[in-house]
Amino acid sequence: MLATLTAGAQAHVHDLWKLVAIATVTVLVFSVAHVYAHGLSESLQVGRRLTGTELADIAKRELSIPLSAVLPLACVALGAAGIVRERTSLWLAFGVGLAALAVQGVRYARLEQLSRVGTTVTVALNLALGLVLIVMKALISH
Repeated sequence: MLATLTAGAQAHVHDLWKLVAIATVTVLVFSVAHVYAHGLSESLQVGRRLTGTELADIAKRELSIPLSAVLPLACVALGAAGIVRERTSLWLAFGVGLAALAVQGVRYARLEQLSRVGTTVTVALNLALGLVLIVMKALISH
């Protein structure tokens, strides 16, 4: 999501509604791809076609992908609607996205019952990975 915003912001900074549409479609495509891949994997493991209920359960597990995009996209939409400046909306979107990565790092660390140092390292690695992906996408887009 953040990488898509990075690349799209460079090309569509004056058409934020288009950026919202591109990022939304990208997130939905990735979400569907994850559901499909996990469904196919589970189907192969159980040796039969999955039921609708089983596929719906997989879709529920993968719901975090589109949900993670809601707040950053809302920030960009604020800029598109003229409520905040365009650049401000993009920085807000990146900040919210990075905050989400930090929160996920903390959640993981708590589930794994990591120490404070382990939690700090986990959050730092999660943020670093997110930033590396953003930079890579930005470099490829140039």
